[in-house]
Amino acid sequence: MTQPGYDAVADLYSEALPTPYQTPLERHVVGAFADLVLERPLEGIVLDVGCGLGHVTADLAGRGLDVVGIDPSREMLGIARRNYPELRFVHDDAQLESTDLGGQGVAAVVARFSLIHLPPSDVPNVLAGWAARMAPGALVAVAGQTTDTVGEVSEFDHAVAQAWRWHPDRLSEALSEAGFEEVWRTISRPDAQHRFPEVHLVARRRYQV
Repeated sequence: MTQPGYDAVADLYSEALPTPYQTPLERHVVGAFADLVLERPLEGIVLDVGCGLGHVTADLAGRGLDVVGIDPSREMLGIARRNYPELRFVHDDAQLESTDLGGQGVAAVVARFSLIHLPPSDVPNVLAGWAARMAPGALVAVAGQTTDTVGEVSEFDHAVAQAWRWHPDRLSEALSEAGFEEVWRTISRPDAQHRFPEVHLVARRRYQV
């Protein structure tokens, strides 16, 4: 449960990314997801998986959610804890094997640009593990670089750590197989700051699996 790539560049990330979002769309998508979580009658914690510097964790907390940031990089977590000492951050990875919630349920999971670093063969087990901890109606938001080739999951040259791009339909299928149903998605196109299309996909834990 380490992330040496992000440990090495934590300070550079902190300087380069002082705010939670790079585009207005990202900010509005996370805001819409937070509103959806707040509308649900479920009690529980929101997990920000791959929280990195903690910026999005803090934004979600500011929107009224009870949120815990989770990351395998101790250096990134160190910065998050210094910047947001009032929030809770846990050293763990997407498997959540070391995350003790004190008996509280999971109302939602946010995984923005973190599942991209998991080998594709590991993703189904991770999603199934999340589903097992979530009540029907609980929500998941997953974001990452994507591809236009239908059904494709392809490795790409991420600057920090090994990473894969999932076609949105393939990502939706993986969530469905784990017990979720898609609610909505957004796709943004490449631009001067983004080499690839990017997807934000929101899904709900099914009431009947």
